[in-house]
Amino acid sequence: MYKVLLVDDERMILEGISAIVNWQSVQTSLVGTARNGIEAYAFVCKHAPDIIISDIRMPGMDGLQLVAKVKETHPGTRFIMLSGFDEFEYAQIAMQYGVKHYLLKPCNENSILKALEEIVAEYRQEESKEDFIQAMRTNLQKVLPHVKEQFLKEFVTNKSYGSRDWDYYQDLFGLHASGKRVRLLLFRLEGKFEYEHLFAVKNIAEDILDKPLLSSTIAEQVLIVIEDHGSMERFQEQIKEIRRIFTLYYKIDTTVALSEVGEIVEARRLYVQAQDCLSHRFYLGEGGLITLRDILDASSVSKVEFVYDEDRILLPIRAGNWEEAEAGIDAFHHELANSRLDVQTTKSYVLQLYISMTRLCTEQQMKVYMGRIGHITQMETLQANIELLKDMAHGIAKLNFEQHKTKHSQVVQKVMDIVIQEIGNAELSLNWVAHRMLYMNPDYLGKLFKKETGERFSNYVVTVRIMKAMELIKNQDDIKMFELAEQLGFGDNPQYFSQVFKKIAGCAPSEYKKMS
Repeated sequence: MYKVLLVDDERMILEGISAIVNWQSVQTSLVGTARNGIEAYAFVCKHAPDIIISDIRMPGMDGLQLVAKVKETHPGTRFIMLSGFDEFEYAQIAMQYGVKHYLLKPCNENSILKALEEIVAEYRQEESKEDFIQAMRTNLQKVLPHVKEQFLKEFVTNKSYGSRDWDYYQDLFGLHASGKRVRLLLFRLEGKFEYEHLFAVKNIAEDILDKPLLSSTIAEQVLIVIEDHGSMERFQEQIKEIRRIFTLYYKIDTTVALSEVGEIVEARRLYVQAQDCLSHRFYLGEGGLITLRDILDASSVSKVEFVYDEDRILLPIRAGNWEEAEAGIDAFHHELANSRLDVQTTKSYVLQLYISMTRLCTEQQMKVYMGRIGHITQMETLQANIELLKDMAHGIAKLNFEQHKTKHSQVVQKVMDIVIQEIGNAELSLNWVAHRMLYMNPDYLGKLFKKETGERFSNYVVTVRIMKAMELIKNQDDIKMFELAEQLGFGDNPQYFSQVFKKIAGCAPSEYKKMS
């Protein structure tokens, strides 16, 4: 059971939540309550609860101060914050401390149970991950003897080894694999990794594959010899599962090459074939499975002349329009990949575009970007080259956008002022503002408004109207709903006004009026 502490300065809420929640149903137990943050923190130091359900506003030490204090001394403790509707800014601060669960008061049993279930699931997942990693460390102590790995490494890389050597060593290791049909799997880890990760992926593969015959690490790759049972679909499912588990626990992707079928004494030829498959990562991309068929299918694609228009990328960057620039780079990527040029020629086109983009920078920026040119020649996939271009284009476009932002902000502020002035106008819309007030293109104005504020104009208008309605309800006890609807631009449709109010405020206007 996970221990829960309940904190609230209102006695009725403490007693109510304590009584209605079926704590045991979600593997928790309520071990204590507190009336403020000071009492709560003293309880934490003594009993170390796993989960704290706390109100945000409390005397002495409020919920946010409690979160900060507990995170310093008990960083593993999870929080569920309870708050009123007008305390969203406080919730945002709580989220900065890693608090993911925020419930609007008054909250019912189901919402509390759901939040508890999610936190318990997080604890379970962390425990499972820790158990898995601990198991992997144990398995690392049981790897095959070094001599067995060394033999496989020498057999596939040293031409002096032949069939007689294989006969000798298979008897020594008790393999008895002569005459068996085998395939070679070659794993390559993508990105930064430690040497122990090679052993980890090898152990995972050995657990999932059907009794691999031999395995070894060669340079920064893992080689595994498996017996072929004739089911290519089963191989693919097993490899997919290996990649899934390894990525889940180590956050590192892998590219896998699978050779054709051959005799065990042909391991050197099959190894060269698997290496050839891996070399096609440049076009096929990192991650996934590459077979000889993939290479043959790629070579059968009719090569087309590579032609592209740099302005499709450069002009949006200059204008600060990152979305269009990104679309242009994606088109560049697609056309370059379809051309199937040799790797060096492909990189030269990438380099050419990179240099063209540097001309859009300031002199200081240009020096920085020119110092990174060597990265292009070192990258092993076309996708990595494209990501480098995107990173650079995004930085330049963002800077250009900021330079234009002041002018745009003035327009958006004018739109906001009009919304306040015309809040009771039932005809208030984006088209009305654009045509009647600002004499602008509505589509452009809508995109500009969303880019600046993060939300659509219509959503903004509705939110402003409902916030105004909440203010009027608080200040005018006798105001009627049909009067509110008419004053705030909903015309003679109070029912629709109530629906919108409930969607945004979380309760009907009448309920909100009672709470106020």
